[in-house]
Amino acid sequence: MSTRGHCILSHGFESGPDATKVAALAQAAQRLGWSHERPDYTDLDARREVSELGDVPQRMQRLLALAQAAAQRGPLVLAGSSLGAYISGLVSLQVPVAGLFLMAPPVQMGPAPRLQAAQVPTAIVHGWDDELIPAQDVVGWAQPRRARLLMVDDGHRLSAHVEASAEAFAELLVRL
Repeated sequence: MSTRGHCILSHGFESGPDATKVAALAQAAQRLGWSHERPDYTDLDARREVSELGDVPQRMQRLLALAQAAAQRGPLVLAGSSLGAYISGLVSLQVPVAGLFLMAPPVQMGPAPRLQAAQVPTAIVHGWDDELIPAQDVVGWAQPRRARLLMVDDGHRLSAHVEASAEAFAELLVRL
């Protein structure tokens, strides 16, 4: 465990731990002296018999177990993209975290409960043209929390803003 803290970086649905965005976040964390891990949820995402988004409850349980262990060792930051952001927010209510970093967070996913998260320093990167999660929903969710919100000219995957996302993540880690 590094002296700064630990980051758990959760990939989005039908993505993976080696995805471009979470890999860029891992590099930013490492550069700043934070340890990190990238859980693999691909087995759970493939479980379509559970729901069209795979086994979300088991995804949350996997992150919760990792977060509980990490939080006992020092400061913890949860970061995620899309479904990874959603479970990071919910797990932050159950484990003490120093901060949250959410990329394209689904503030509302069909019948699932609305996104909730701990009242900790939070940074969000979201695309104005996100085809799955309306930008206005994210702005409305971020406003009462006074979250740092970087709105970019991009869609849900934020593929044109990988480096900007990593920079925003680094800024959050530096502030903590």
